[in-house]
Parts: sequence; structure tokens; C-alpha cells
Amino acid sequence: MKKVIMIAVFTVAFVSCKNTDTKGVVLDDVHQTTIDSMKSVAEKQHIIDSMTMINNSQKPKEVVVVHDQQATAATPKRKKWSRAAKGAVIGAGVGAITGALVDKKHGEGAIIGGLAGAGLGAGTGAIIDDSKRN
Repeated sequence: MKKVIMIAVFTVAFVSCKNTDTKGVVLDDVHQTTIDSMKSVAEKQHIIDSMTMINNSQKPKEVVVVHDQQATAATPKRKKWSRAAKGAVIGAGVGAITGALVDKKHGEGAIIGGLAGAGLGAGTGAIIDDSKRN
């Protein structure tokens, strides 16, 4: 009896795997129509882009003269982080990770470790800043 059921299951599975879709031809027509419309849109966009390039090339180009003094004043340099700020950020990260690993309550340990690390890092960075200035 088991053999008969197994043969029936395999037969049903094999028959159901066959592609008996009659709508495949219609689906191919829909796909081809979609592809054709996409091609026509791409051709139109290509024409628009080429016309825009022609219009832009016909405009007279502006010449901008910039003096050296004005160029340096116009682009201010980014302010760098102080060593105290870097130390605080690095200390907070290391302290939070260490606190979370050490304490049984991971959230509280991370907060306490982060605060302690930020304080120690900022203090160390401030000391280094003072020594570099002197």
C-alpha cells in the first residue's frame, strides 16, 4: 500500500511540474510591448539630452577672475577637534564597551563606563592640549 501511495505522490508531483500555461504567448506580448515603450522613452530622453547639450554649448562662457587673497578668505578651513574632545569621544566609547562587558546589567554598565571614560578621556586630552601649547 505504501508503494502505491508513493508512486501516486511522485506521479502527481511530476505532472504538476509540467508547464501547461497557455497564457505564455500573451505574457510575452505584454513584455515586448513594455520593452518597446521603454526603448521609445529612452530615445526621446537621448534627443532631449543632446538638444540640452547643444543649447548649453552655444551660451557664452563666463570668465571669473579670483585673486589669491580672496580665494583663501572665501574658503575657511575646517576647525579641527581638540585633543580633549577626541579623548572624550574615544574614552566614552571604550568605557561604554568595557562597562557593558563587565557589569551584569549591560545597560547600566555601559552608561557608567561611558561617563567615566568620557571624563578621563577629556581630562587626559586637556592635559595634552596644555602641554602642546606651552
